[in-house]
Amino acid sequence: MRMNEVSFDDSRPVDGYGPGFFRVGGEVVQGAVLLTPSGVAGWAGFEDAATITAKAGEVDFLLIGTGAEIAHPPAAFRQTLEVAGIGLEVMASPAACRTYNVLLAEGRRVGAAMLPV
Repeated sequence: MRMNEVSFDDSRPVDGYGPGFFRVGGEVVQGAVLLTPSGVAGWAGFEDAATITAKAGEVDFLLIGTGAEIAHPPAAFRQTLEVAGIGLEVMASPAACRTYNVLLAEGRRVGAAMLPV
């Protein structure tokens, strides 16, 4: 099998996660996190749609990591992002980490807002 090294250019992939934290580009971030092409920021969860909508022009779509298990985000949160033109894909946070890294390696304009496991 041929193995190729993955290049993330200037972006920071998710290196790992655990109870209450994410490791992004070698740095540990406690709590929920928002990842966009412009960087890594804390996120206050589904009550904090404004932090995400402020990044609307940076991403083509956003992965929503709902924690250890997949769950539906509140309707008001989803509607606010859709009005801002941000497409959503909802999944459990472990799957969101993996998907984010794959899409990042492909050079896609992707973001991720994830709750910790």
